[in-house]
Amino acid sequence: MSESRSNQRCRVTEATIGRFTRAVVLENDLLRCTVLADKGADVYELRYKPRDLDVLWKAPWGLKEIGSFAPTAVSSQVAWLDHYEGGWQEIFPSGGGPSTYFGIEMPFHGEVSTVPWDYQILAPGGDRASVRFSVATTRTPFRLERTMTIEASRSDILVEERLVNDGAMALDYMWGHHPAYGAPFLSEHCRLDVPAGKIVANPTQTDPERSWLPDGGSFDWPVVAGRDGKRHDLRQIPGPTEQVNNLGYLVDLEEGWYGLTNQELGIGVGLVWPKDFFRSIWLWQELNGSHVHPWYGRAYVMGVEIWTSWPGLGLNAAQQAGTARRIAAGASASVSFRAVLYESRTGVRRIGSDGSVEVL
Repeated sequence: MSESRSNQRCRVTEATIGRFTRAVVLENDLLRCTVLADKGADVYELRYKPRDLDVLWKAPWGLKEIGSFAPTAVSSQVAWLDHYEGGWQEIFPSGGGPSTYFGIEMPFHGEVSTVPWDYQILAPGGDRASVRFSVATTRTPFRLERTMTIEASRSDILVEERLVNDGAMALDYMWGHHPAYGAPFLSEHCRLDVPAGKIVANPTQTDPERSWLPDGGSFDWPVVAGRDGKRHDLRQIPGPTEQVNNLGYLVDLEEGWYGLTNQELGIGVGLVWPKDFFRSIWLWQELNGSHVHPWYGRAYVMGVEIWTSWPGLGLNAAQQAGTARRIAAGASASVSFRAVLYESRTGVRRIGSDGSVEVL
């Protein structure tokens, strides 16, 4: 194969999204991944090329670029949602919230998802393509790196991350990945396979009138006794007309993987990770079932998020629950995982750490 043809198998390109947001695109013959470097290094697009289908949700209000308008909200949650375009966020060092640490506010969903990240193209193309993104926090003394790598003729992305504590004391943190899936991929034909032991309901549901889960309580996965008096199998995703709103935490993981499969379309997306690092999954369902700001019953979206800690009520709540992680002064921590696109009309039995998918 000639060098010119080989370079087309994988490639990295730089682009501008909207008016001025820097983006980096990694793609090969099977997938296309667009990362918004200027907005938290969000994964804005995760497209399976053989079906030309992006599995990620896009907010109906679109991308509100950082710096395109002056924030006016006193609440950090409202300010975060002002710029929430859907897609996939990295959240650190606090999730949910806000909370207080060393006498300062940790804003809703932490420090890194609403700021620009630097990036360096490590491998521009050929048999592999790789980009390293990096950011330093402002209110805490952390540095975070994320290297994303694709290989030719593979429909998965290797994500390698490194956290450094530049402070002179040990610090607590929460760390999570917040992919949100949407239509046309997300539908009532989707099935969620995950080797979880239990689901713990959030202490309060956002819109209780349309939530199956009670306020708090623990259930064996996947069947729960709903507040409506019915039994619900949470592996089967409700359709948009059911108007369901749920928030819970999947714990007691046997292994670190999940697969979300659209059985009608025959495609799915999954993550595989070391379960001793990301020890819980936040299951967030705004399936046209939340009638509060900013959803107003118009958001059919579901997050299946991998997290070090829970509940999703900020760092203080994770500290109280004993789920916050701690990193020593001057220390570093590393973790790697994969995001996988696959074909199946049944579901997933297992995803291996190498990205291999065993279908049901």
